[in-house]
Amino acid sequence: MNQPSAQTAIQVDGLSYRYPGGQLALEDIAFEIQQGERVGLVGPSGAGKSTLLMHLNGLLPETHSDCNDAAIQIDGISVEKSNLAEIRRRVGFLFQDPDDQLFCATVSEDIAFGPLNLGVDYEEIKARIIRYLKAVDLAGYEDRSTLQLSVGERKRVCLAGILACEPSVLALDEPSSNLDPRARRQLIDNLDKFTGTQIVATHDLDLVVEHCDRVLVIDSGRIQLDGQVASVLSDEILMERHGLEVPLRLLLDR
Repeated sequence: MNQPSAQTAIQVDGLSYRYPGGQLALEDIAFEIQQGERVGLVGPSGAGKSTLLMHLNGLLPETHSDCNDAAIQIDGISVEKSNLAEIRRRVGFLFQDPDDQLFCATVSEDIAFGPLNLGVDYEEIKARIIRYLKAVDLAGYEDRSTLQLSVGERKRVCLAGILACEPSVLALDEPSSNLDPRARRQLIDNLDKFTGTQIVATHDLDLVVEHCDRVLVIDSGRIQLDGQVASVLSDEILMERHGLEVPLRLLLDR
């Protein structure tokens, strides 16, 4: 593996992965993301987007990875079993379905869970709950039941819980799915405030146009394209080849 520069937040080199049944999900994945970059990860359903994101947080078993332990690095730290606590402190992972992430009775309990497990002082945790609920426009929701929130509110509570761990990288799996237009705009506005590195797996190509600096196109488990958002996503032939369409925002700008 090439040595990452001091400004490299994510480096993936030669990553391949098979599902437990033997099906190849990722093949020879390689890319770098610099600190502070916002990168969209797009492709058809089943292309490997979620599988790739989960590797960045060490959520998939190493036994099915056809690679050595140094194949993935976050801030220069290898994603391997001995480093998982530090990796998960640095990489905040937002699941596609907030119900996979919320499991405490109240909003404040859910946001506190991550920092508690990181050993953060109780008074600091209380301050973070207030700070990050305000950051996602949910100030005053501390005592709300997580069962009585809308989908958009649940996603923002999940985001607040991730931010409360103060990660350097956000890995977001379909953050805008199932959101109405207002909730979608609120979520994007919240993500715009985060100054760290972001990799966003999504079918919402207009979100990529609005929010990201760069885009990776993945198809059949391989990175097919890597470039600036407008130049990649406005190419109708390439989009059609990989089961995608030119996003409406770019069509309207022509």
